[in-house]
Amino acid sequence: MHRLVALLPMKAHSARVVGKNFRNFAGKPLFRWILDTLLEIEEIERIVINTDARAILAQHGLTDSDRILIRDRRPEICGDLVSMNKVLADDLAHVPARTYLMTHTTNPLLGAGTIRSALAVYDEGSAVKGSDSLFTVNRFQTRFYREDGSAVNHDPQNLIRTQDLEPWYEENSNLYLFSRESFANTQARIGRKPILFETPRMESADIDDAVGWTMAEMLALARLLHRAQAGAPPREG
Repeated sequence: MHRLVALLPMKAHSARVVGKNFRNFAGKPLFRWILDTLLEIEEIERIVINTDARAILAQHGLTDSDRILIRDRRPEICGDLVSMNKVLADDLAHVPARTYLMTHTTNPLLGAGTIRSALAVYDEGSAVKGSDSLFTVNRFQTRFYREDGSAVNHDPQNLIRTQDLEPWYEENSNLYLFSRESFANTQARIGRKPILFETPRMESADIDDAVGWTMAEMLALARLLHRAQAGAPPREG
């Protein structure tokens, strides 16, 4: 049994950004950004790509290797309306591991350092606090309203500083960590006693539409320019 396996599901179809997983993003296909980051992390023994796009990946030079396993997605779990938990369950049934790391091709800015930090927090939480999973979040301290204009988390008649409001956390879909046992208990990537792990805002893009693509690509290009100006070698990929 592997100690740590990364799950990177990848489908051919995309509803709002056509073919986004394979489109050029700041100089290379979108999927290569997070894949290259995962390959940097030595603790990850295997990266499993559950996909219906094996041929497209081959066109981009990606095939099975000693660390990358491409699994053909079964027809019954293909489609935009299929729960991701069903795809993950299929991978867990065929690739046993103690811990699973799950992320998406749509998180190109997530850094290896942040992933390593999440792994350390997860390991400590599991050992000390009995935590069974971890998922990444964005932290907000601002005033929220319902559609009818009523306040959600504050009193409009008694305004306090936003930094003094109770923090609210948004699941940002960047990263999930869970044990085999946790998934078996909930049939989901978030367990019964999860850790909320805040990711740096500059890394937390989750490309869901054309606007999100443009904003994330601008950040990626700015990062590449900064590295070039600093004299750092470009990342392979």
